[in-house]
Formats: sequence, C-alpha cells, structure tokens
Amino acid sequence: MTEDFDTRKARAADWFRALRDEIVAAFEALEDEQEKGPFAALPPGRFEVTPTKRTSDDGSDAGGGLMSVMRGGRVFEKVGVNVSAVHGTLGEAAQKAMAARGVPGIEADPTFWASGISLVAHMQNPHTPAVHMNTRMFWTPHAWWFGGGADLNPCIEYEEDTAFFHGVLREHCDRHSTDYYPGFKAWADEYFFIPHRGRARGVGGIFYDDLNTGDWDSDFAFTQDVGRAFLPAFLGVTRTRRDMPWTEADRETQAIHRGLYAEYNLVYDRGTKFGLATGHDANAVLMSLPPVAKWP
Repeated sequence: MTEDFDTRKARAADWFRALRDEIVAAFEALEDEQEKGPFAALPPGRFEVTPTKRTSDDGSDAGGGLMSVMRGGRVFEKVGVNVSAVHGTLGEAAQKAMAARGVPGIEADPTFWASGISLVAHMQNPHTPAVHMNTRMFWTPHAWWFGGGADLNPCIEYEEDTAFFHGVLREHCDRHSTDYYPGFKAWADEYFFIPHRGRARGVGGIFYDDLNTGDWDSDFAFTQDVGRAFLPAFLGVTRTRRDMPWTEADRETQAIHRGLYAEYNLVYDRGTKFGLATGHDANAVLMSLPPVAKWP
C-alpha cells in the first residue's frame, strides 16, 4: 500500500532530526578529543539549543524546529545545526519565484510544508575549512521535491582536501546514479558563484533542488545519502588540519574570506531569502553568518 504524504512528511522530518542529533553528537565528541593547539585549554564546546517557530501572517502557529549553536569551542569558533518543519501559505513573491522554476499549481494553491536540516561551521584554525550542508523536502498540494547538498569553503586551500571531500560526495552519489555527482557538482559550481566578485564562494561540492524523479522513496534515499556523506567528508578534512600552526596573517585571510561568505549568504542564498520572506525565526535563518568577518 502506498504511503500517504502525511506519513512521508513525518518520515522525512524524523530523518532530518535524527541526522541533526548524529551531527551534534559527533561535533561535541570532536571538541572533547581536541588536546593540542592554542584553543585546547578552553572547555570543550557545547551546543546551546533553542526552540524556533514560524508564525503565519494571521499570527497562528506554523511549525518550527530547533536552533543548535556552539560558540568559542576548541575546534569550532561558531557552528549552527538547525532543523525545522514548517507549513503555511506562501506569499506572492515566493509563489512567483517557484512558478518561475516550473513548480506546478503553486499560484492556484500556495499551501506548503517544508522540513530540513541546515548546517554551517566556521572554524578556529584558519587551515580548517568552513563548511555548509543542508537537505530538505518541500511539499505543495500539486508537487513535492527534495533539495540540498554540501560545499567546502576553505580560506587557505589544499588540493588534497578538495579531492577528498569531493570523493566522498561522489561515492555516495554514485550509489544512486553516476549522473548525479557530475551534474550536481556543476550545479554547485554555478550556484555558489558570486557574480559581483567574479569568483566562487569556496571549492564547491554538490547542490541540487527540485528533485522529483516520480519515485519518492528513491529520491528520499538519495537525500539521506547526501546527509550521510557529510560527516565522513568533513571530519576527514578537519582532523587533518585542526592542529596545524597558523599566523595572524592566516587569521586575517580567514576573516576576509568570511566576508565573502557573508556577502553570498545575504545576497544570493535561496534558503536565506526563503526563510526571511516566509516568517521563520530570523536568528535561525541568519545562523550561517560568521562570528567575525572583514572586508579588504
């Protein structure tokens, strides 16, 4: 018997929450094991967890989630892992944007439900790259789709780190289709490009949206594997770089690169625009911004 979409939505939301719990535990364990470097004397970082909520235009409850943020740790200077499940009616601007992307029936019935996990980590050591990951499901009465991806954002680039990160993503993509990695890598290269700077935000990864092959279980399984790829890809790079010595010049390079990251997220990022336009908790939406940034 085919599941109804209420059941499928619950399955997706439960998965995103479980992935959040796994990542939070892994990051706190990484803090515990860090015993070298200038930040080792600090207490190991811990996440502060805050419930979030979305309020509809009429003031009614429209879902919410959890914002989990760690600041000033041994490894992470600031990291946020947010999860949410929200619902309501899309505003006119969001309707037009989705209709332009080919989402059917959105202007006739703008009711929606969305759930996902969003993560951004900014690191203490300038040699350890910042990272972004998210996976999500979106539903309307006339359509559903998955989206997400992960991308690496080093301020000091190492070719071997880029190759390792991309290799783990390719491995997980290839389990579903050998077309996925090259197609979604190209999409990430385009999506995370900053036109006014004429350069990419980082060294890329994968990005996909509006994924609906007609097989919900298959698309959900792929989205789960994108989530599963994150920890082995990112922790592998982090453990390689976290104890490297750095200079004040390296910290300056890091701060300037964070300015580039902030520019992208505030000007171009779909998730930031959607969250702010649909009334979600602004602090949760802007969790991705770095703790300190500079501009040349």
